[in-house]
Amino acid sequence: MAKTKDQSCSFCGRSKNEVEILLSGQSGNICNNCIEQGHEMIQRELYGIDASKPQKKGGGQAAPKFELKAPRELKKYLDRFIIGQDEAKKVLTVAVYNHYKRLMQPATDDDVNIEKSNIIMVGETGTGKTYLARTIARMLQVPFAIADATVLTEAGYVGEDIESILTRLLQAADYNVEQAQRGIVYIDEIDKIARKSDNPSITRDVSGEGVQQGLLKLLEGSVVGVPPQGGRKHPDQQLVQVNTENILFICGGAFDGIARHIAKRINTAPIGFRQDGKGVDLNKEESLMRYVTQQDLKSFGLIPELIGRLPLLTYLNPLDRTTLKRILTEPQNALVKQYQKLFGMESIELTFEEAALDYIVDQAVKFNLGARGLRSICEAILTDAMFELPSDKSVKNFKVTEDYARSKFEHSSLYEIKKDAA
Repeated sequence: MAKTKDQSCSFCGRSKNEVEILLSGQSGNICNNCIEQGHEMIQRELYGIDASKPQKKGGGQAAPKFELKAPRELKKYLDRFIIGQDEAKKVLTVAVYNHYKRLMQPATDDDVNIEKSNIIMVGETGTGKTYLARTIARMLQVPFAIADATVLTEAGYVGEDIESILTRLLQAADYNVEQAQRGIVYIDEIDKIARKSDNPSITRDVSGEGVQQGLLKLLEGSVVGVPPQGGRKHPDQQLVQVNTENILFICGGAFDGIARHIAKRINTAPIGFRQDGKGVDLNKEESLMRYVTQQDLKSFGLIPELIGRLPLLTYLNPLDRTTLKRILTEPQNALVKQYQKLFGMESIELTFEEAALDYIVDQAVKFNLGARGLRSICEAILTDAMFELPSDKSVKNFKVTEDYARSKFEHSSLYEIKKDAA
């Protein structure tokens, strides 16, 4: 056996004289420095605790710091990217501000515990639900993950487990558990897991009510074992423990058909609606969605326990013609600006006639494609130009006229499909 003075750490190579403690084993040695580093890694990877950071009194970690702005400033930032939807922006910014202010609160001796407020957004497809959540997460610079509720099933059935939602968040945080536990998760298509009916059935609703029951523990706040690489849980699989208490969950869905539940509740008449003898005018352009309540979500098929864990409810207005045109031209990432930048990389100046923009908006309204459909229409119109012009170095200016837009779009497959569907 080697003498003590000749022993060195098998991990870092330091000799016994260079470290304070050197533990010897049957086939190797380890110093106190490597033990401390290993302990910090275990605390961080398995329990989400960063042992290298200062601890506050009472044994907990010091409150994290965020570059958090007031709700008014948060909304101004959202206005740069998203047109309209002022009510949804107001609810979202206040909820996010209060949530991260809650995480930054110093340790106090009082018994007041501020609970988080998860959000549910109701609105037609293409109105900006996902974009709102992604934009505010980008501003806060916190991990953000998007999950699709349609692929979730109860544990043990074909599909994804509920915990796969947190796997995406871990990946977005580069597997830093501490950062992931302060992130934002957007669960899309939450309406697709609605209970199929109120009647009891002998068969299990494995992709509906069963998923809602599984989401309860995630939304409320609990320590969940998450497969680090996703997929199914296995008995021998090493799981990462994630505490969801400080994760903000934002749920969104189109809730197609919920207007019938709202109309039934408020007793709409053919012209306006009346309730208890008092009339409230409802314009034809005005959406019933602004009157949505938790009661309507329950009638649609969400279980009361899930609704209770999503205390903040907001709606997104359907996009009218004026809003669609502003979306096309005004935001920082407006479609027109994006295509102008693409053409500019080829040293081509791209311009749109006002009539061409009106035609694009008219088609989006006609086919009810929403803001998401604007890109599909623009792609159909500009594909030929983007194919030909990079090879033609003589073209320095390209103007999209109404006639050009009409001829290209009406010969596209998108136009034929939507025309047949209509």
